Amino acid sequence: MPSTLFRPCARAALAALLTLPALLPAPAAAQYPTRPIRIIVPFAPGGGNDIAARFVAQMFNESFGQAGVVDNRPGAGSTLGTAIAAQANPDGYTILVSHNAMAINATLYDKLPYVATRDFAQIALIAETTNVLVVHPSTGVKSVKELLALLRAKPGGYNYASTGAGGTSHLATEYFEQLTKTQMVHIPYKGTGPALTDLVSGSTQFMIAAAPGTLGFIKGGRLIPLATTGVKRWAQLPDLPTLSEAGVPGYQFDTWYGAHAPAKVSREIVARLNKEINKALQVPALRAKLTEAGLDPVGGTPEEFTRFMRSETERMRKIIQASGAKPE
Repeated sequence: MPSTLFRPCARAALAALLTLPALLPAPAAAQYPTRPIRIIVPFAPGGGNDIAARFVAQMFNESFGQAGVVDNRPGAGSTLGTAIAAQANPDGYTILVSHNAMAINATLYDKLPYVATRDFAQIALIAETTNVLVVHPSTGVKSVKELLALLRAKPGGYNYASTGAGGTSHLATEYFEQLTKTQMVHIPYKGTGPALTDLVSGSTQFMIAAAPGTLGFIKGGRLIPLATTGVKRWAQLPDLPTLSEAGVPGYQFDTWYGAHAPAKVSREIVARLNKEINKALQVPALRAKLTEAGLDPVGGTPEEFTRFMRSETERMRKIIQASGAKPE
């Protein structure tokens, strides 16, 4: 009798256990995201980082139905905003959109409050772009050959703007000076926007800047483009030579933009973010926004981006050590 009574009870208990998972809350990664996501940009507004970050913000809105809130945190060669991101709660609600500085600063600074390859999970390489060597019209310079003649005639007599000491435009110009044996006075700013504003006003004479931020000024005739810094010509200005073509053989210094998260974020969230960024990069309307701004969409896996970061860190180490560049 007892055994007969037990069987229905056992079956009922087993059925209850089988339905239990459906009653439990779903894992956080499965629900993610349920609120707006903060996107830290460690530079002032106005440059390629902003364009890449706002692309990600739009992706959040369209893919997740959640807002992406861009938070510009410039300062200390991007290390201020990057440190804030590294120390954020690793719940997927704070990500960083940065660029070459993540690889540059590892060598440039003797001590950092983070290690990029240790304290961040790399999500995806979003886009790449060339840089453009631009001059103020008052210089009268129309070509790289004329620029080199001007600089060699008066070493240290001209100023160049950069997005900050140790930034991509600073190192790109240091590399240019190294290869051409020229010398200019470095005027660092806190981002592309402020640097280009002073360049357009004539306070400085030259700059190697990420192409997207310069395009409007070039088309408006307020800056004169001399050359791009990539291995191939820029599609937006196909008649403009590369620096290597224009008389600085072997010169190459492109800019890239990527998304990162604090290192302890779950793999599931990284995979989800990577998937959605790659999907967005294939959406014609979103892709067009990047290309129209002068950025070439890239994408790829987190593992590929991690390997790219390591190789870029080593490449920047060699350039920095050869140039002798120091943060100011």
